[in-house]
Amino acid sequence: MSSAAPRAQPKNLLSIAWPIFIEQALRILVGTVDVFMVSHISDGAVAALGVAHQIVILFLIVFNFIAIGASVVITHHLGARDRAGADHIATTAISVNTWMGVAVSLCVFAFAAPMLRLMQLPGDLMPFAVPFLTLMGGTLFMESMNMSISAVLRAHHHTRDAMLVTLGQNIINFLAVCTALFGWFGFPKMGVLGVALASVFSRCCACIALWILLDYRTKLRLRARNFLEISRQRVRRILHIGLPAAGEHLSYWLALMVVTSFIARLGGEALAIQSYTLQVQRLVMVFSVALGLGTEILIGHMVGAGDFERAYHELLKSLRLGFTIAIGAAIVVALAAPAIVHVFTPTADIIAGAALLLRLSVLIEPGRVFNIVVINSLRATGDARFPVQIGAVCMWFIWVPLAWLLGLKLGFGLVGFWISMAVDEWLRGIIMYRRWKLRQWLPFAKRSRAQALSESVGANAAAA
Repeated sequence: MSSAAPRAQPKNLLSIAWPIFIEQALRILVGTVDVFMVSHISDGAVAALGVAHQIVILFLIVFNFIAIGASVVITHHLGARDRAGADHIATTAISVNTWMGVAVSLCVFAFAAPMLRLMQLPGDLMPFAVPFLTLMGGTLFMESMNMSISAVLRAHHHTRDAMLVTLGQNIINFLAVCTALFGWFGFPKMGVLGVALASVFSRCCACIALWILLDYRTKLRLRARNFLEISRQRVRRILHIGLPAAGEHLSYWLALMVVTSFIARLGGEALAIQSYTLQVQRLVMVFSVALGLGTEILIGHMVGAGDFERAYHELLKSLRLGFTIAIGAAIVVALAAPAIVHVFTPTADIIAGAALLLRLSVLIEPGRVFNIVVINSLRATGDARFPVQIGAVCMWFIWVPLAWLLGLKLGFGLVGFWISMAVDEWLRGIIMYRRWKLRQWLPFAKRSRAQALSESVGANAAAA
């Protein structure tokens, strides 16, 4: 392993956030393109892929907790001007995520069908979902590497590189999906299987590009021994931030999967409506996600440098911006909802149902801003456990029971499910905002800085 010397880092939120915004939007667009293309087969195929995608996303959350933890700890070291410590954390994160990816890939490849049955996917949709999940899930090890390398690049403020890789992945995915689905260039039409193969190919290309950029930008070169000699101390530091983050994300997606199993009882049309709505909703969410990640990077550097007061005000500034953008984006989507959904399907009932849910999202997105931006900032200070504790309580004792009550018991259907989601997002968001305003994260920030400085001093003493 080798590394380059530290360099000056930009500290403007928008300069960091806009490439993240485009990168995250393009990541979502990969799945959206798949849904759009598969909609040419049938709405049932879209419903099947929607359920399979949720399983894939569940495992991506597992990989993401290493990436999140590593990114935060790396920013602490860089803020404290300890480049060597940052490189050690990066090496550990990539190695651990690679091994986890291999294990998960083997698991999904072997048990794709039982996982889909557990989600209560109707039997007539299984032929669409099983081959898709087998291929997409069986190659998740590449995505585990992609996520950890992208996190390292972002922590070093190389956000544009991750954006360009994702742009290239989208272009390759689009061309490959068209080739496999419509038989371009003399290839046979392969249906859903072809869509999965195309997505896997584009994922592989992205993985290769990210490894090249990691070497070029950071001069960080991993050897075979780095994958075998993994420091437990560094893993613990990553997990201290990453595990709670994973717990919160995992709890959310497990709750969503339970709610999806409720929706499955309403039939394939309801699942298709949910699938189309979630695809569009994720594009709206990307504004908040980009601001959240950008703010997390900045606050992580500020914590490492001991500039706690500036970190406090940085979050408030980001939150005001995020709130304004989220409301604006949600209103635009709500007004154009029928036209947007019509791009995916001509079915009138599905268009009407998805358009209604997208209009209800105007109530959800502002609350989601509090969760995404404030939770990312709390995590950047080292205050990672509180969000998962509150999240678990709200999701499992409010969202899921309320979804069952409104959606199934009282018969409000999809509208009831969306109302329960809005209640959960707003309640958690207000609680998180209150914690930041009361500065209850400050002791965690001081502890994180002290730990980064301590390890830097220890490493320098050992080198001497």
